[in-house]
Amino acid sequence: MKIGLFFGSFNPIHIGHLAIANYMVEYTDLEQIWFVVSPHNPFKNKKSLLADYHRLALVNKAIENYPKFRASNVEFGMPQPSFTIDTLTYLQEKNPQMNFSLIIGSDNLTNFTKWKNHDLILQNHDLFVYPRPNFDPEKIAIKGNIKIVDAPLMEISSSFIRKAIKEQKDIPYFMPETAYTYLKEMHFYEK
Repeated sequence: MKIGLFFGSFNPIHIGHLAIANYMVEYTDLEQIWFVVSPHNPFKNKKSLLADYHRLALVNKAIENYPKFRASNVEFGMPQPSFTIDTLTYLQEKNPQMNFSLIIGSDNLTNFTKWKNHDLILQNHDLFVYPRPNFDPEKIAIKGNIKIVDAPLMEISSSFIRKAIKEQKDIPYFMPETAYTYLKEMHFYEK
């Protein structure tokens, strides 16, 4: 089985994440998408994150009715900050029958050579790259199993959602209803 790993803070998950994942599982050879909730991305400030289990709960609520999606807390028990190569190695050892690929935004290609053991990732795993604003595929400097996917351009962000909620805006259509309801009930991002 070919699994696409969509790593992220998902702080919170939103319709942009889901639309990209939906496109990947329907328009590529990926059979499932696993949303890997990262406790700590080495390139991000941890202070602004909701607790891991709350972000995982939001992801689970957001994807509960689509069998091709799965939430993963695999990085919760791993050393932090999380490094993609370590997670890939762990998952491959535990699931040798599966073929894991990465789903990343084109903006991540800029810093990809700074990722721990990026060369091993490129040698052993496909990278499915979705476009971000101002992306020019002709300027990709790295080589490997890189598949540029013509997914719709999504300009919605988790930071936009956090800011809107803090400003007391009602934005129920930016997240799946179950996730948004949970977020509101728990008063996440209001302060």
